[in-house]
Amino acid sequence: MTQSFAINGDLLIGADSSGDNRSGRAINPSTGANLEPSFAIATEADVARACALAGQAFDTYRSISLEARATFLETIANNIMEIGDALIQRGNEETGLPVARLEGERARTVGQLRLFAQVVRAGEWLDLRVDPALPERKPLPRADLRLRQIPLGPVAVFGASNFPLAFSVAGGDTASALAAGCPVVVKGHLAHPGTGELVGRAIRAAVVACGLPEGTFSLLNGANETGAALVRDHNIKAVGFTGSRGGGMALAAIAAARPEPIPVYAEMSSINPVYLMPAALAARAEALGKAFVGSLTMGAGQFCTNPGLMFAVDGPDLDRFVASATGTIAESAPAPMLTPGIHAAYDKGVAALAGHEAVKTLGKGLPAEGVNRSPAIFFETDASHFLADEKLGNEVFGASSLLVRCKDVDQMIAVAEKLEGQLTATLHIDAGDYADTRKLIPVLERKVGRILANGWPTGVEVSHAMVHGGPFPATSDSRTTSVGTLAIRRFLRPVSYQDLPAELLPPELAGEGLESLPHLLDGVRK
Repeated sequence: MTQSFAINGDLLIGADSSGDNRSGRAINPSTGANLEPSFAIATEADVARACALAGQAFDTYRSISLEARATFLETIANNIMEIGDALIQRGNEETGLPVARLEGERARTVGQLRLFAQVVRAGEWLDLRVDPALPERKPLPRADLRLRQIPLGPVAVFGASNFPLAFSVAGGDTASALAAGCPVVVKGHLAHPGTGELVGRAIRAAVVACGLPEGTFSLLNGANETGAALVRDHNIKAVGFTGSRGGGMALAAIAAARPEPIPVYAEMSSINPVYLMPAALAARAEALGKAFVGSLTMGAGQFCTNPGLMFAVDGPDLDRFVASATGTIAESAPAPMLTPGIHAAYDKGVAALAGHEAVKTLGKGLPAEGVNRSPAIFFETDASHFLADEKLGNEVFGASSLLVRCKDVDQMIAVAEKLEGQLTATLHIDAGDYADTRKLIPVLERKVGRILANGWPTGVEVSHAMVHGGPFPATSDSRTTSVGTLAIRRFLRPVSYQDLPAELLPPELAGEGLESLPHLLDGVRK
């Protein structure tokens, strides 16, 4: 079954489709051509209305049953699938991403919605705890204490440029916030507004089908001013953001300056160091070189987990790796980048590295043919120069990577101590590397959110054990993840109930409701 949703360029504010200021325009990055229609840009009044509706919807939405909330998430997933090929076609036109990539991203998007539906039904995230009254306890009696997690309130979600589905209107931030019981106001990304509108209409149809308040979901378009107004609005109680360090820090500053400061969960900047340990490099240098380029150039390098930094001990085995990598990269054809702005920023970052006196260009891809394209490029420097200039550790968003040659493993570890926070660190290891790796892992645990072995950081599994986060500046809060079921915890807070009559307790903290859900009874798991 295919469900038809129109792309009209509208703002979706609760049940209304509106917007008079139609100055937004999508661009096909493959050709540079403008796409129809023009899109409405939200005014401050539009932002205020969407946030007010979300505030009005909050108590009703958070109070529906777990089954009803799970069904809502599944209905969104079904509606997205029912858009059919129109969603993939529009996504391809707006981003230049291949159809197969977009189909995979759609599967991930609906998959995480359905996974959160399972999480909601299971109820473990409620963290229910009961410490029964002990009236006879000496020297003092104990009151009856019961605890549950409740949602924070309406959440502002910012769509990402590089994932038009999985990190956008119905992406992980939206799915986890709705799962927690929070209404959502999305600021869609103007890199793919038509794709966002189709998904937004699918969510709104689910709101209607499930009989939920109209303010449960709204979708706005706009630039920096729209985002700032959204974060300032007193109805908003948390923010989910994926994007640049500058953007994330600006939102965090706005949120902190409010009369009531709120948390901003921002995924921002990461260059994802890769460590080629000596035994692994000796065993398979050529294969590692080819695989590295495959990860580097995937999606024109426009992944937050792109391998932008590599460390290895200098020597013949590293030379074999470099020869393999440069030979492979020389055959790579540039793909269109997501927007002219991203393409320009990539060229600027590459030029800065290429012009650095301590940096050597090892190899680059085929010349660009067409707009918004630049070749992949591979640089190198040595550990002493890397340590001397912090600019060499700056993220270049795209298919660019810097190899740092080290004298020995101890120097690799010393450089790791100086790195900023990262989303990932990758270890290529054989059994002969285990002793050295044991010394490196404690350093990496302090620096990253995910440590992986004998793979590549591009590709993030949506699962219970995934962490897609890390110390600043990878994220604004290293205690959280934006991918996986733990993401729901960002939008919850605990409330304790002391000596409340059973008739006034939340249903999940008394009687059959409590018995049907996992909980701690006097510290014992039930």
